[in-house]
Amino acid sequence: MLSCWFYRRVVGGPRLGSVPGSTDALKEGECEVCVSFLGNFYESLKKNDVKFSNADIEKELIKSCKDAKGKDNRFCYYIGATSDAATKIINEVSKPLSYHVPVDKICEKLKKKDSQICELKYDKQLDLSTVDLKKLKVKDLKKILEEWGESCKGCAEKSDFIRKITELMPKYAPSAAKARTDL
Repeated sequence: MLSCWFYRRVVGGPRLGSVPGSTDALKEGECEVCVSFLGNFYESLKKNDVKFSNADIEKELIKSCKDAKGKDNRFCYYIGATSDAATKIINEVSKPLSYHVPVDKICEKLKKKDSQICELKYDKQLDLSTVDLKKLKVKDLKKILEEWGESCKGCAEKSDFIRKITELMPKYAPSAAKARTDL
């Protein structure tokens, strides 16, 4: 009979604590921003016929991150693809992408380096055609305007923000503006 040690070391049996596929795999919805951003980025590399070299991918990633806003920008900051980033683990993204490693696998590896990366979640999108603007907080009203690239100078009351949103809705959310009956 073979000893346990011999079996594990020589024959290649499982070592204690190393169950394949244990807790490393991402759960559904985990690393939402990472998977989404890198997925879109990878598709843009293919669409634009970028050479899949480490240096070219890094250059394109930094370029993409310059235009990133919100949670995507925060993700770029965490991997070191923004000018103000404190750390630089951008090669943990560019190198695997150069070998066409699936983005969820890249995000799994990034999660081990910095758990904050997988804690990023996109804000829930409001359905402007049905939401009661009067029931939203001023913070949420400001966020709507911010997403549109607008501000409300001189707005002091909640009603000012609501008025500004309803005024701009036909421009930024025309289908929602048509569906609303309270305008």
